[in-house]
Amino acid sequence: MILEIMTFVLLSHQPMQPVAEGVASYYTLRSSSEITASGETLCDETFSCAMLDGEFGDYYLVVAENGKSVVCRLNDRGPYVRGRVIDLSKAAMRTLHPRAGLLRVKVFHLGSDPPAIAEHPQLR
Repeated sequence: MILEIMTFVLLSHQPMQPVAEGVASYYTLRSSSEITASGETLCDETFSCAMLDGEFGDYYLVVAENGKSVVCRLNDRGPYVRGRVIDLSKAAMRTLHPRAGLLRVKVFHLGSDPPAIAEHPQLR
């Protein structure tokens, strides 16, 4: 998947700048409301995220300092803890690290329908 993203960036001739850098946390049905700010039902198995800014439905590439990455769709607001830049669904966080609760990340905005990424199985 990261190859698809890099190809997209290279072909679009646009440098990819992070929209946020800092600490990512994750949230689950046990730790938050069942309904997200966008009106969707929170599901631990989907690749979704919460940020204070951004359009609901847009996709974000989250790259952890360990080199792993995941693409998530924004469907909620948060995190509301100082120093944190994004809340990830449980599935998204486990893709970046199997046991971590907090990770240092860079977050890149991919838009509402990035080519080749929106059809990736993890986003369904």
